[in-house]
Amino acid sequence: MSKVLIVGAGIAGDALAVLLDRAGWQVDVVEIAPALRAGGQTVDLRGDSRDVLERLGLLDAALAATVEQRGIAWIDEHERRRAEMPVEAFGGAGFVSSEELLRTDLARILHGATGPRTSHRFGDTVVGLTEVDGGVSVQFREHPPERYDLVVGADGAHSRVRRLVLGPEEAFRRPLGLAHAWFTLNETPTTPRLDGWFLMHNVPGARVVEARPGHPGEQEVGLTFPADTLPPRGDAEARFALLERTFADVGWRTPEFLAAARTADDFALDTYDQIQTDTWSQGHVVLLGDSAWCASPLSGLGTALALRGAAVLADQLGARLPEDVDGVLAAYEAAMRPVTVRAQAMYPGRVRSFAPHTRPGIRAMTTVMRLVQRGPVGAILTRLVPDYGRSGEAAPSRAPMRSPR
Repeated sequence: MSKVLIVGAGIAGDALAVLLDRAGWQVDVVEIAPALRAGGQTVDLRGDSRDVLERLGLLDAALAATVEQRGIAWIDEHERRRAEMPVEAFGGAGFVSSEELLRTDLARILHGATGPRTSHRFGDTVVGLTEVDGGVSVQFREHPPERYDLVVGADGAHSRVRRLVLGPEEAFRRPLGLAHAWFTLNETPTTPRLDGWFLMHNVPGARVVEARPGHPGEQEVGLTFPADTLPPRGDAEARFALLERTFADVGWRTPEFLAAARTADDFALDTYDQIQTDTWSQGHVVLLGDSAWCASPLSGLGTALALRGAAVLADQLGARLPEDVDGVLAAYEAAMRPVTVRAQAMYPGRVRSFAPHTRPGIRAMTTVMRLVQRGPVGAILTRLVPDYGRSGEAAPSRAPMRSPR
């Protein structure tokens, strides 16, 4: 029985764990967090996400966990709508899908589907990887060293595995010039309700304040602003202070959101980056998901790419580690790299259109959002975008409209 270590219990890691366990592998999953990570925005069930979940037998569970979605609306500080795009736009292929669930629920579903040959170790991570004859000797922070036939780094854009085998993050990180905070807000009797709408408030300075539906009694909040670097992860006060300075003059519900950020259990803050590497494997170590190809949440394809990548890697590996490891990992990369390159390309002006710098730019963006849904342009786009709902088919000029995840 071949033995694999998957570093990272996220979407990509646990999806691969399910598939390899079913194929007969012994699977260990190590996750630096003390428990399954909560938080994150919604992910939709179009294209590859739906296909892979159906293959796993988990589509019904995912559909049962969806949250109410009526569409996205761009608003001013008084919550007057400048533009809106309902879920029915473009034949259901607009920015927001009618079938979306929170990332935390999808992670829970995948985690619950892992089989009897899979074990999870939380609160630990790898600190060293040494290639040995036919495998890898792994040094852990908390556990004794072990030997594995294969190590998969599915530990996100800030991957420790990638750093150990390929080099420092700075060599592969391509910042997009924006940072994003996200967290869950618990509603009170006086909290304004969203009624299924994802509300987006753009203000000058490329700043965006968002609120979207979550679990009953909860709203998912996002704060986006220009930044390439952030205070250290361990300095929570500096991070909160940065948000409060950046959004001090912003209206709508922003003061409420800033106060909620300080008490949210799932508060997170990171830059919008892409990861670009020349190779995804070295010896018996291979990268998967954001650790290999992060396209940034602005692509809207992170979950679809993670699920598809897990399926492709599992299919290439089969029931046991093949003798030609290099060839198998090269075939996996050959299948996935064109897909990820297209996803990273996004469509022209994606960053600027999401967060315009000026009031005229905001007016222009919302005007375009209204016009593209009307008349001949809307009819053409409605015919085009449903055919590009899969990450493997999404071309830069015809990519499906997705909201940032």
